[in-house]
Amino acid sequence: MLHIGIDAGGTSTRATVVTTDGECVGYAEGSGGNPISSGKQQASDAVVSATEAALDRAGATLADVGEIVAAMAGNSAAESTEWLTDPLFSRGFGGTLSWESDLLATYFSGAFSSFGYAVVSGTGAAVIRVENGSIASTTDGLGWLLGDLGSGFWIGHQVALAVMAEFDGRGPATALTPRLLDMMSVRTDGPNTQGRPAVLPRLITELYRLRPVELAQFAPLAFAEPLDDVARGILHEAGALLAHSVATAHTSPGPLVIGGSVLAQSGHLAESFSSHLARQGITPDIVRVADGAVGSAVLALRKLGVEITDGVFRTVTASVAARR
Repeated sequence: MLHIGIDAGGTSTRATVVTTDGECVGYAEGSGGNPISSGKQQASDAVVSATEAALDRAGATLADVGEIVAAMAGNSAAESTEWLTDPLFSRGFGGTLSWESDLLATYFSGAFSSFGYAVVSGTGAAVIRVENGSIASTTDGLGWLLGDLGSGFWIGHQVALAVMAEFDGRGPATALTPRLLDMMSVRTDGPNTQGRPAVLPRLITELYRLRPVELAQFAPLAFAEPLDDVARGILHEAGALLAHSVATAHTSPGPLVIGGSVLAQSGHLAESFSSHLARQGITPDIVRVADGAVGSAVLALRKLGVEITDGVFRTVTASVAARR
């Protein structure tokens, strides 16, 4: 029998087909497969499409699959699972479908040890501690309103706040201001209004048109060279916040897997993150991963009772890389 790991994110879905010994024989990507962000119908279409494409490349069908693990954010499948189970079973799947966290898939994409940590900083941010192969502790991951400290949203929000502070006279001039104005295509001409530059109400109007989480699109402005003191301060604080979340979850030494576009970048934020961890005596072996594709396949094998040795993990990792 073949087995499938599905890493279903808000913007893309990855389906990985593996044999019981960990050899990847099919891989495909599709659009966003998280039912919360994409809606159940669109998510279902995305997951099924990626799954069938991966199986087609493996020369197989859903009837040949024994185990499917779907890894995705939050409690996406907590209330109902019919949005995915029905189309899979109607297409010949007769095995077992299980659900796991995308954070756990991220962890097992970089480590096979049953104990360790993962920190993900993309649009949102969260840290997990893994014990006995399961999530024992989660720090942050609370969304844009209540947390996600050090995330792409958090950084983008700080960029907007820094620009507002410059216009309002509460903060220093920063290179982030012209970058944000250019990105938002906001005109800068016109006389002052009520003691404020004409550009400010225009910018405010455009910013309030956005959904809060969309502020994450401004995060790259803080990383753009050359960095000024304001951008450095934002990145330094983001690194410190992420390190604090890791320290909160930390109980004893273990590997640390890093996922997400924010911490994946080298430079000031990554340096701040590492230095703040070191100050607290935390110096883990760090592995950076692009996504949870390998981990979702590892989770499928674990569900089958396969012992994930170093050799099996290397087989999955190398064969997935070869199929991408």
